[in-house]
Amino acid sequence: MTEQPVVPHTSVEGKPDAAVVRDALGVGIAVGLSGFAFGVTSAGSGLTLAQTCALSLLVFTGASQFALVGALAAGGNPLTAAAGAFFLGVRNAFYGLRLSQLLALPRAVRPFAAQWVIDETTAVALAQPTRRSVRIGFTVTGLTLYLLWNLTTLLGALGAEAIGDTDAWGLDAAGPAVFLALLAPMLRTTTERATAALAVLLGLGLLPVLPAGVPVLVAALAAPAVLWARGCRGSGAEQDSAREGDR
Repeated sequence: MTEQPVVPHTSVEGKPDAAVVRDALGVGIAVGLSGFAFGVTSAGSGLTLAQTCALSLLVFTGASQFALVGALAAGGNPLTAAAGAFFLGVRNAFYGLRLSQLLALPRAVRPFAAQWVIDETTAVALAQPTRRSVRIGFTVTGLTLYLLWNLTTLLGALGAEAIGDTDAWGLDAAGPAVFLALLAPMLRTTTERATAALAVLLGLGLLPVLPAGVPVLVAALAAPAVLWARGCRGSGAEQDSAREGDR
């Protein structure tokens, strides 16, 4: 009898589970290492080691964490800093609405899975063709990123305490630099780039005149402003086309 070769488990679309795991690990490791920058930034803003680690363990959404410690480092009011971080984290709720349909997890597991609903796990999950691969991608990305992010946060905070004055080393710029590096590849459309540009102009322009942390909240108005302008432009184009048709 001829021995049959062992075929790895694949999805309906022909994507092996190993490929899903490889992609998920790549994302988790690449982004998880940036937790070091958060640890340094958080310690440099005056938070204790315990407070820094608690943020990564409990909040676990990089953009919100960087926004919070950045506002605190600039001397902002804690409530204002928390508000800015909250509004940045609201997007995860919308991710959850979509992922809940794709993952279809048991009710008992959903509260734990919600902790891992972030940009990276959502991106990996949405790229998968079947429910099995969605669950694998989400789980591997979430687990890898959560463990590595918290480990590098701890190392970054310990390193910042050992260094002392992080401003003297220029490490206070690590957080914004990592945030921009994560954001840049996501700006694929003209609307997204216009929104980001307007948000930067609002944030930097209002920085000298508003309390620390408030410019971040105002910059959030860039999204509805760009969408409104796009809608007006679309309506104007439709009216011009209608006039041309009447002629």
